[in-house]
Amino acid sequence: MRIGVDVGGTNTDAVLLSGKTVLGAVKRPTSEDVSSGICEAISALISDCNITPDAIDAVMIGTTHFTNAFVQRRELVPVYAIRIGFPAGRGIPPFSSWPEDLKKTIRGGSAMVRGGFEFDGREISPFDEAAIANCVKEACNKGITQIAVSCIFSQLNSAHEQRAAELIGELAPELEVSLSSELGRVGLLERENAAIMNASLRPLALKIAAAFKTALVDLGISAPFFVSQNDGTLMGADHMQRYPVLTFAAGPTNSLRGAAWLTGADDAIVVDIGGTTSDIGVLVSSFPRQSTVHVDVGGVRTNFRMPDILSIGLGGGSLIRNAEKGVSVGPDSVGYRLREEALIFGGNTLTASDIAVAGGQAKFGDPGRVSGLPSDLLTDARDAISSLLADAIDRMKTAPGDIPMILVGGGSVLVSEKPQGVSEMMCPEHAGVANAIGAAIGQVSGEIDRIYSLEDAARREAAIEDAKAQAIAQAVAAGASEGTVEVVNIETVPLQYLPGGATRIVCRAVGDLAMEENE
Repeated sequence: MRIGVDVGGTNTDAVLLSGKTVLGAVKRPTSEDVSSGICEAISALISDCNITPDAIDAVMIGTTHFTNAFVQRRELVPVYAIRIGFPAGRGIPPFSSWPEDLKKTIRGGSAMVRGGFEFDGREISPFDEAAIANCVKEACNKGITQIAVSCIFSQLNSAHEQRAAELIGELAPELEVSLSSELGRVGLLERENAAIMNASLRPLALKIAAAFKTALVDLGISAPFFVSQNDGTLMGADHMQRYPVLTFAAGPTNSLRGAAWLTGADDAIVVDIGGTTSDIGVLVSSFPRQSTVHVDVGGVRTNFRMPDILSIGLGGGSLIRNAEKGVSVGPDSVGYRLREEALIFGGNTLTASDIAVAGGQAKFGDPGRVSGLPSDLLTDARDAISSLLADAIDRMKTAPGDIPMILVGGGSVLVSEKPQGVSEMMCPEHAGVANAIGAAIGQVSGEIDRIYSLEDAARREAAIEDAKAQAIAQAVAAGASEGTVEVVNIETVPLQYLPGGATRIVCRAVGDLAMEENE
């Protein structure tokens, strides 16, 4: 049996799964410290399902701790950034594009040292070990404990980054090192940013992992716990402590994975409607479609794995306005104040939830308070909601023709009719806790993103096989059971501006969690 937990801005959801069966689900308010809210949700779930803590085999947690910490600029530590690639990479120094308030908090120093590689693996210049020693000395003198190391084309050849990490470990074992080659994709500045962000969060990750472990021990749960990554797969507690940035955007990803599991759909649009916004994503072979563009997190440009998500201002608390030009919905919302301000709860604000209750789509609050709403208003509001969704779905589609849609989230009651562009609308049982189910069913993944020189067909085949082998090896190293790992996605993109048939290959492999090895 597995427990899945998803921590949202309003509610913390927890579900208990036994194989393919949902045994129970609970919602509890998210607490300010998050951990006590998780504790309360799991405790209620165990009580409701009448099980003993020792019956649980694993706990999977989707957390917003690290995203919130970075966006809100709290509990971050200074980082010393080392870029290997001088003189080729000297044009834009580390931290150049960062917001000023983040620079003041995180920039502990930086240096550009000789080394790095061309796209074909040739050295730009010999690696400067003496310069690394000077960086370590400067960082120690400043009291900095976190180092972020990036190198030009390190995703092609990580030798210089690995050697830098070895030197730092030899000279100052107390320092922690984040390597860009282990975090980001193609793109030096974005990959470097990912490494710096990761380094700034590592002390918090240690604290959060300890808090989760303590919470479970207090509940009498001795089973291992895992944390959701932003690609819909899991990582162990040790992995999370090393790579906290990989949890960014895990919430929407879990909703998509949960939707796929609840319906059995492999390819579909998923609409997750909450209290304030709706997140629209696309399932491809049961996994979220990954974003192909750089993602901005807290004002910093990054390129690590992130789901392709479109958020629109449609939720249960969205304001409904009836003007001369017609009825409009959102994007502003009463949010967590829904139970105070909505008409059905005795307030004075007309919300999307009021429309759903008045139209008989949902049963909560006091329906008598909205029984007098004009039928024209209800019709126009429903049409406006459908129009918003139809537009969002059209923006996320990559091919003509209608596509199946899965409706999940607490606000799914807002939609009663199939939007334009949808072939089939599914709203499965337990849709309101799809995010927690997505956490509970998480698998383990590995991904490789490299540039190969493919001058002929033989080299192409060899490169693809090499990428597959590396992705599978990464999945196994992350905790996947070796016999279950399979390649789920492979992309080849020719790079026209580089010679020698240069081609970017992105390969992703996924496998089941190796439970026995982790217990």
